[in-house]
Order: sequence, then C-alpha cells, then structure tokens
Amino acid sequence: MTIKVVRGNPTPEELAAALAVVRARAAAAAAIPPGAARERDSWADPARIAAHRLPQPGATAWSRTYWPG
Repeated sequence: MTIKVVRGNPTPEELAAALAVVRARAAAAAAIPPGAARERDSWADPARIAAHRLPQPGATAWSRTYWPG
C-alpha cells in the first residue's frame, strides 16, 4: 500500500497518527469474512425518520421528508 501526502507538510507525529487510523480501518475491514452481512447503523437508516410522520403536500414537503422536527 502506498500513501502519498498531496497537500501540506505533516509532522512525523501527524503522519504516524493518520497511518495508524488507516491501518486500523484496513485491519477491521479484513477481519470481516467475505459474504458476511454488515450491520447497518441505526442513525443511517432512513426508516427511522419516515416512520414518525408523513409530510403534508406542498412546496417544501421535500425538505420535511429528511429533517426531523
């Protein structure tokens, strides 16, 4: 794996921290067996917002379909 810094001038400590995060994520992704179903985070599930209410028709109905409140 090759990583290239394309902008800025990171210190050795900053570069080491960034590489540690990249390696940890790669190791976590490699630990998942092929074909295994991944759990989806509940905050990313669109059903949690749509389940509460349906928007009323109107010019701004599209914005109310996403933002709760």
